[in-house]
Amino acid sequence: MANKNNPGKLLLVDASVLPDVFEKVIEAKKYLASGEAPSASEAARMADLSRSAFYKYKDMVFEYDADGGGQILTIHFLLSDRPGVLSSVLTAYAAAGANVLTVNQNIPADGAATVSVSAHTDRLKVPTEEFLGQLGQLSGVRRISRIIGGDSAKKSSKSAT
Repeated sequence: MANKNNPGKLLLVDASVLPDVFEKVIEAKKYLASGEAPSASEAARMADLSRSAFYKYKDMVFEYDADGGGQILTIHFLLSDRPGVLSSVLTAYAAAGANVLTVNQNIPADGAATVSVSAHTDRLKVPTEEFLGQLGQLSGVRRISRIIGGDSAKKSSKSAT
């Protein structure tokens, strides 16, 4: 939690040493995110928490997900401007167990669109290089590049057909 001496300082603390209010805030936030609670007031009530405590801590308390930090893979595509091409790419991500985080598509020009997709790959069902190969073989995928540290490095490529 931020204070006057250390604004924005974050600590990783075992929840067993914290007051129950913080666990209840996390619970209320889950009710809101899942749609089980239609409002913050209802989420607080369901978590047996006062509304004021929820509002006081909701932007300061987050659950740590040790598995959620996994690998993030960003791939840059050149796709044919045809219906269903991007959809087939995203379907391949889901089938392989990747969790898509962002999709950025530019307006198509000259029959092709550039698209960047970032995804968590910690639950990928196949090795990354095999996954890249599968993506490169999809109909309508003209070119594919893996983005590493902001620089583009070709790991798999398919020329225009």
